[in-house]
Amino acid sequence: MTNRRALLLLILLGTLARLCFAWGLGLGIDESYMITAGRGAFRLGYFDHPLVSWWLSHGIAVLTGSEAPLVVRLPFIALCALSSWLMARIGATIATERAGLWAALAFNLSPLFGITSGSWVLPDGPLIAALLTATLCLLHALPSRAGWGWWLGAGAAIGLAMLSKYTAVLAVAGFGVYLLTEPTHRRWLLRPQPYVAGLLAALVFSPVIIWNAQNGWASLAFQGGRAVAAKFHPFGPLVVFAGEAAFLAPWIWAGLILTFWQGLRQRAQWRVWLLCCLAAPPIVLFAVVALWSPQVLFHWAAPGYLMLFPLLGIWLDRQSWAPRAARINVAVLVVAMALVVAVLRLPGLPIPPASLLQARDWTALGPALRGYGLPIAASSWSATGKVGIGLGPDVPVYCLNPDAREFRFSTTPPHSGDILIVAPQRTLAQMQKAYGWGLFSRIDEMPPVQVDGADIAIFIGRDLKGWP
Repeated sequence: MTNRRALLLLILLGTLARLCFAWGLGLGIDESYMITAGRGAFRLGYFDHPLVSWWLSHGIAVLTGSEAPLVVRLPFIALCALSSWLMARIGATIATERAGLWAALAFNLSPLFGITSGSWVLPDGPLIAALLTATLCLLHALPSRAGWGWWLGAGAAIGLAMLSKYTAVLAVAGFGVYLLTEPTHRRWLLRPQPYVAGLLAALVFSPVIIWNAQNGWASLAFQGGRAVAAKFHPFGPLVVFAGEAAFLAPWIWAGLILTFWQGLRQRAQWRVWLLCCLAAPPIVLFAVVALWSPQVLFHWAAPGYLMLFPLLGIWLDRQSWAPRAARINVAVLVVAMALVVAVLRLPGLPIPPASLLQARDWTALGPALRGYGLPIAASSWSATGKVGIGLGPDVPVYCLNPDAREFRFSTTPPHSGDILIVAPQRTLAQMQKAYGWGLFSRIDEMPPVQVDGADIAIFIGRDLKGWP
């Protein structure tokens, strides 16, 4: 089988696996939140992340008239297929088609890239595709004499990457370091192409700036505040690296780190040095931030590791044990995905009901709550998303919490009357302490609603005095 046919087979099988997984798995907390809070008009900006992932999920829902998990995940599954092809092309550009095939295979075998970012409604899928497109354009633009088309393509792709997730700006920083440290291509600093590409990227990103300027810079302030110093955590970087290894698959993470170290010592090969410069900022930055902030999430450094897969592909192509490791990784992933789908789809398995709530859609809420005839709210932004999916797009749901995130901008809640409150794992005493007397004249506890064997607490807040 030729490398190109093998790549096509890899993309087809990977897409099929993701489609099956997307069908078997309900929308997670972040996915439910994005779908529910993203309803209504398309907006220039959103509280948590820029607009691309919100527009993709809401657009496919409007186009098909469905918010089924498989439907809203389709754009992200398609982007993963595109990213696999782009990864193979980058590997072929810097080495051989076989190395590119190995890079694409490792990319698909990594749980972070091949499953979560590759199928879930998250900003990482569009970010990955845009960053890979920009990288491929730069690999063609840098050795050319003029290369206006490649430079403009890189600028547009970087703009789309920043329009997907703010961390894409770290790739711009890495490319700046590359131009300053690579003698062969430093001449581009005296030419207009990089600057025009930068202006194009800024133009593509401008809707986010406009939205933030109109809304008190809420999104940028929220994301920037997550790195605020708390206290010194000497082992924070080690915890972050361990989490990243688990998300990427330990053997893949080890290979990425090894090839990263080797690449840093091979500055004479400009393509290798470019990928290392693009990879370094996210990997180093979030490890350093972990020294003082416990809020660093393990997937934040994903754009950095992404750039190392082409180098990993070159290395794996030379290892005799690599095919066996890949087969074992495939078997583990297939078994794990099949078990998850079986647990969620087959009734009667001995799994604690509460552990299933995050991975199932709360459709049982709809018939139970509609009968009250009251406005419906939930006690947190995460619960509001799950409740919104359970009720469907035709029933508005509000977030009864000061930390309402995007719901603060996408919904206009009532300011008087009685409110039906969905508050998972809350007691009447907790609700009275949190909301009684301050927001309501009293709070009554109603019969809970059972969702997949777990009781969801329901309350009615009487005589709303004002929204938090």
